[in-house]
Amino acid sequence: MKQEQTTHFGYKQVPVDEKVTKVAGVFHSVAQSYDVMNDLMSFGIHRLWKRYTIDLSGVRAGQKVLDLAGGTGDLAARFSKLVGSSGLVILADINDSMLKVGREKLDNKGIIGNVEYVQANAECLPFPDNYFDCITIAFGLRNVTNKEAALASMLRILKPGGRLLVLEFSKPEQPWLGKIYDEYSFRILPQIGKLVANDADSYQYLAESIRMHPDQETLKKMMLDAGFDRVDVYNLTGGIVALHRGWKA
Repeated sequence: MKQEQTTHFGYKQVPVDEKVTKVAGVFHSVAQSYDVMNDLMSFGIHRLWKRYTIDLSGVRAGQKVLDLAGGTGDLAARFSKLVGSSGLVILADINDSMLKVGREKLDNKGIIGNVEYVQANAECLPFPDNYFDCITIAFGLRNVTNKEAALASMLRILKPGGRLLVLEFSKPEQPWLGKIYDEYSFRILPQIGKLVANDADSYQYLAESIRMHPDQETLKKMMLDAGFDRVDVYNLTGGIVALHRGWKA
């Protein structure tokens, strides 16, 4: 009898084909409170992490950018201004609820004309080869079941000379910081989620998913193995978050 393949959903093991549905459930639950919770959880520092990502993207007028797992559109909004009327930004997310919140937010800001919205799975992206100048995925890769397939898919649709920027929670550089971070993540974060979003379980999952995500060097190796020409790693806030930037030859 063939054994069913499993993968991690936080600290739990679940059948591979169930993870997408379970992750979708988390983000359906948190979509409406996502921006508020980001500010509370990170004390607003997520805005600085995203700004740093934008600064290192090298995006300029006329380019095509994919903001993958773009959620409520923080990066897409900034890229829209950078690429201008001659460029294109695609905000893509696997989760319909998050995509709707992102579209409404950008529409309310008057950001229209050079932004398109696509519901897509990172593992099999529905775009042509050699299409984008830049791809960003911020706080989304850890939720992808098959990260190797996703990285290969992203490499395929990047133009030669294009770059991928992965902004994600990672491993603190100092043990003392790791202990404080663990205490905050597992004791305080779910309680904030319960009070603000009426959902402690989703934020418990988010804390667990961060711990299951590859550390800085492991993710760097995964990107190189996927075929990226070189990969730079930037630790932010003591390694609580890391930005990986990979280039397509």
